Amino acid sequence: MSDTTFQIKISCVIITFNEQENLAKCLQSVKWCDEIIVVDSGSTDNTVKLAESFSAKVFVREFTGYGEQKKYAVSLASNDWIFSIDADEVVSEELQEKILKRFSTPGKLPSGFLIRRRLIFLGKEFKHGKESNELILRLFNKKSGNFNTAKVHEKVELNGETEKLKGLLLHYSYKSLSQYFEKFDDYTSKAAYELFEKRKRRNIILTYILLPVYFFKNYIFNRNILNGSKGLIWSFYSSYYPVIKYSKLRVLYIKKKS
Repeated sequence: MSDTTFQIKISCVIITFNEQENLAKCLQSVKWCDEIIVVDSGSTDNTVKLAESFSAKVFVREFTGYGEQKKYAVSLASNDWIFSIDADEVVSEELQEKILKRFSTPGKLPSGFLIRRRLIFLGKEFKHGKESNELILRLFNKKSGNFNTAKVHEKVELNGETEKLKGLLLHYSYKSLSQYFEKFDDYTSKAAYELFEKRKRRNIILTYILLPVYFFKNYIFNRNILNGSKGLIWSFYSSYYPVIKYSKLRVLYIKKKS
């Protein structure tokens, strides 16, 4: 239900696929929004029923990439203001309060708001590191922008000013290493194919040589060393992301020649 002081309506948009383990906590944290749009890509679990139990408007669409899926979700929203959240993310109470207060206060609003996302990996909240201190554009006016069509690592492209909001968007990304590797495989495959479509190339030998550099950047430079043993695990496996991505890209070019 919407807060009684809310003056400007917000539509929350979420894309899903087999998210029954995460979705209830996510939806509970955005029930203050005036509308919840869920675009599902053919879940075989109870994701759709769960979304409907929170009075979300559910639509089914074949998945064609994260950017296109989210862009489609935005097109279904009744309101100009969009709050995009992933099914494994939860809005903190402080962030909810800051949004409600900002939108009920007289005065001009910017075109979008930057929100700090906090990574929770294997049950541990990372208070340090790049992944826990990045500001992401998730609350925006669709008259001023929308998601791009990137297959992975999609983002909102906005024309206009932005403003930072206090409070956290909690990202419950990976509950287990098996889940991590499942998503790792999916993301690297989609990223490689996107590079292939754009005819991008990279020296695969150089990428392998740079593996220690990637680890140093993740663990030391990005300060994941301060996140304990799980910060080490995150940094180690994350360092392989560009290696596997460009290896898969190389395979695509080999297949093209054969």
